[in-house]
Amino acid sequence: MNVGVLRELEPGERRVAATPESVRQLVGEGLTVTIERGAGEAAGYPDADFVAAGATVVDSIAPGELEVLAHVRPLSVELIGALREGAITVGLASPASSLPAVAALHDARVTAFALELVPRISRAQSMDALTSQALVAGYRCVLEAAMRLPRFFPLFMTAAGTIPPAKVLVLGAGVAGLQAIATAKRLGARVSANDVREASADEVKSMGGTFISLDLGTADASGGYAKELAEDRARRQRELLTPHVSESDIVITTAAIPGRAAPRLITAEMLLGMKPGSVIIDLAAETGGNVEGSVAGEDTAIPLPGGGTITIVGMKDVASTMPFDASRLYAKNVANLISLMTVDGKVEPDFADEIVRGASLTHDGAVTHEPTREALAAAAPKGDK
Repeated sequence: MNVGVLRELEPGERRVAATPESVRQLVGEGLTVTIERGAGEAAGYPDADFVAAGATVVDSIAPGELEVLAHVRPLSVELIGALREGAITVGLASPASSLPAVAALHDARVTAFALELVPRISRAQSMDALTSQALVAGYRCVLEAAMRLPRFFPLFMTAAGTIPPAKVLVLGAGVAGLQAIATAKRLGARVSANDVREASADEVKSMGGTFISLDLGTADASGGYAKELAEDRARRQRELLTPHVSESDIVITTAAIPGRAAPRLITAEMLLGMKPGSVIIDLAAETGGNVEGSVAGEDTAIPLPGGGTITIVGMKDVASTMPFDASRLYAKNVANLISLMTVDGKVEPDFADEIVRGASLTHDGAVTHEPTREALAAAAPKGDK
């Protein structure tokens, strides 16, 4: 069977769904791989490297000829309409926010696997794209903050005086938050962090950070995620976080709830107590923002009552800012899932397998992911339900 990889067309997207390393893995499974010319250039993977790994590079790929399509961004309705019936797609699908595309996959009778839906179990770790891309994002957030902060991160003791280390506060201690903690520590900052999940205190400490306990109780959801706090607890959380925000030179927010808008952790009022020159990095800006006033893809200057400003950085396309390694990790996730479903050179999904079943979004004219199926039904005109 032939696995195809197209150039990503979303503006700002520089990643690619295959690398020479993942091509060798797929070819070793008995599959053929076809790459659209230039698909890996923005990520630092030239066509010649794909050819050397065993792929065929062509000027253009007709989607209707593909048996398997590997992709990064959610597919457009137009591209889905061009796929053959029974084709298999593997990639990020953002089902909660891409219902028209899910409906198109259903109508086209495409078997789609969404990497966001891969179960968070030990056997599936090598296929967990959310984790691999969050690793990139957490690292990049700290670099973005360091470039904007008008002071050093580490402690310096000089003949001209002692410069204290920067104070970094990380809100949300998932994969991105933990990587932000580790990176800030490597740069010499004093790092503290908070998260509402039960296991987060030990995880923060393991990365060298100081855990801030707010005594709000825990809010664990399935799959290692946090669930949204009730409004009274969320309000109390913001009140308790305010002095910690005011004392920080850098605040990095990474809190996210799958399928929901990002929780509001910092209000405009909380920002006014920060020191001039402070920097806030909002990793959740694309899903509504943890910080009031953040705009995805933009730096926003906030004037302070006593003079000076602080900067809110709304992050966007974070993994794409480091496309070489982001693609390397992502392509391995894709290849591992495809390999799991490959038997004697054919991709034959076994829906009895927990990973295959969990990652399935559509199959044989049905939406197989129940929450997405319910969301589609709720969004349909009354007569179409």
